[in-house]
Amino acid sequence: MGLSLNSISLRNKSSKIKMKLIKTGCLLLSFALFASAKDEKSNLVFGNQVSESGIKHSFLICGNRTVLLNENSEIIWQTEGYGRDGFVLPNGHILVSVGNVAKEITREGEIVWSYKLSKGNKELGTCVRLQNGNTLVVERGVRPQLLEVSKTGSIAITVPLKPETTNAHMQTRMARKLANGNYVVPHLLAFAVKEYKSDGTVVRTVKTDLTELGGRKERNWPFTAIHLSDGNLLVNLTNGNKTVEFDHDGKVVWRVDNSHVNGRLADPCGGQRLKNGNTVICSYGQKKGDMPKIFEVTKDKKVVWEYFNPGIRAHEVHVISTNGKPEGLIK
Repeated sequence: MGLSLNSISLRNKSSKIKMKLIKTGCLLLSFALFASAKDEKSNLVFGNQVSESGIKHSFLICGNRTVLLNENSEIIWQTEGYGRDGFVLPNGHILVSVGNVAKEITREGEIVWSYKLSKGNKELGTCVRLQNGNTLVVERGVRPQLLEVSKTGSIAITVPLKPETTNAHMQTRMARKLANGNYVVPHLLAFAVKEYKSDGTVVRTVKTDLTELGGRKERNWPFTAIHLSDGNLLVNLTNGNKTVEFDHDGKVVWRVDNSHVNGRLADPCGGQRLKNGNTVICSYGQKKGDMPKIFEVTKDKKVVWEYFNPGIRAHEVHVISTNGKPEGLIK
């Protein structure tokens, strides 16, 4: 073939370096687009960030208001409708699940891609752009299913789900795709996060009704299934008012509850693990005026940042930057 093992190894290393440079370039481009795309018509302060150490975030909130804020808490983009899931994409567009439609929307409000809930099902939740260009969505209803939808709107992959309930609203929440091609899906009333192969086979189950977490009486319904870089899963347990990190085998390795954060957890829904190891948590059900709707907690369970806004119900969050430095494109 005319190639030595050394030359093949060098080519492989070169390809890996190029891929890292491309990913880094996309991240910086996304952050630059975010920082520069300020809508003067919407230059409105929306809520208040509080941090003794001076932490400031830019972030996308999905909920009863779906808005993108800069580090001064000014609205720089928003869309109508109740958002369930969402991300800022590398091209600066926003991908959101709103009103049972997944949409990619430009900063000017133009819808450039969309997928509507299939006939017969009741709710569309998860909405994530994958590395292969497809968009991951999850449908709840008579046919609970996870779908990969192509750029042209065709269904590339269909994964039947096993939520263990016919209660559509309580079947699933925020599913994510793993590097191995499988999917992790939280099932609320099954008290479990299940890992699925693309044919629907369940290959792993992480239980959330463990005795050490208070069992089923605590209503530890899993909402998120955030796959961390070390292979662990970060799971918000909604009515159980806990955020728990599980290892691959389902063992609890870290947790935070209201005994640690002075009552800030109220139906925790969305969340994110930041680059510094801190965890950002949405308190979707928080109604107390002196409590934050979103907050950040360290590994030592110290609250270091809070977002207050009496008019928001934060269902999901995507932190874009911290003190001028980009956090990442996906979580």
